[in-house]
Amino acid sequence: MNQDPNWERQLVERLASAALVEQRRTRQWKIFFRLVWLALAALVVAAMWSSADGEKTGVGLGGAHTALVDLDGAIAGDNKTVDKLVEGMEAAYKSGNTRGIVIRANSPGGSPVLSGMAYDEIKRLKKQHPDIPVVVAIEEVCASGCYYIAAAADKIYADKASIVGSIGVLSSSFGFTGTLEKLGVERRLMTAGANKAMGDPFSPENPQHEAIRRELIDDIHKQFIAAVKLGRGSRLKSDPDLFSGRVWLGDKSLPLGLIDGIGSARSVARDVIKAENIVDYTPQDDLTSRFARRFGVSVSDGVRGLFASRLF
Repeated sequence: MNQDPNWERQLVERLASAALVEQRRTRQWKIFFRLVWLALAALVVAAMWSSADGEKTGVGLGGAHTALVDLDGAIAGDNKTVDKLVEGMEAAYKSGNTRGIVIRANSPGGSPVLSGMAYDEIKRLKKQHPDIPVVVAIEEVCASGCYYIAAAADKIYADKASIVGSIGVLSSSFGFTGTLEKLGVERRLMTAGANKAMGDPFSPENPQHEAIRRELIDDIHKQFIAAVKLGRGSRLKSDPDLFSGRVWLGDKSLPLGLIDGIGSARSVARDVIKAENIVDYTPQDDLTSRFARRFGVSVSDGVRGLFASRLF
């Protein structure tokens, strides 16, 4: 059997050729994936810039318009919800083309302190600008602290299926009496002041402390009711459940005087304020925050909000 004396060289050449082809394929795939990542990055940046352009503050924009400001999310924690609301309204008032302000509300409520602050700020701004109406347009829900704030507006509108109301106060805690003893742990609590340990979860319920807590939430409830009555006035109807903390759908809250009509931000701008062009004055987060939020980094804010203390 004859054997090609050059077979070893041919084998090496074939192996080298195959390696070269594989190397080219690998390089092509690397280039392909790099182009894909670049395209995705470009799309993300373009989307964020587009969002920023579409939602930027409307100061200086020409033409009569309705100013839109969002009241969105739980009213708690770092006060961002209230700050954005007030800042957005102030920016809208600075424009000579604002014919009215629509607060687009979608919040389950939260802190009575922050809600009261927002209520007072809306009242102050309305007094300074009496010719510019402030109208709340409820989307999914405006309950508790959100409704506290909404009551400061001139009018309130909601969808027929929106959740409205919850004029009440909630204070919750836990009791772990006996838990430490079962674990063999001795707790040594020292206080100066008879009521300093009020609410301590490892101490037995104290009737005096319970009475104090009841007084606190009753006083906050009275403040809440007074604010709603002042804001809504004679539009409120007499109903035993009105200030009980219950909620109603939008179409059921209308005859109670909790809202003034069925509508949305768009219909309010068109039919109530008579300025169909809407400009969003809600302050926007910076580019980095928007990028992080779009990729889920801000989920921690939502988790933190679930455990934040709130009174109603």
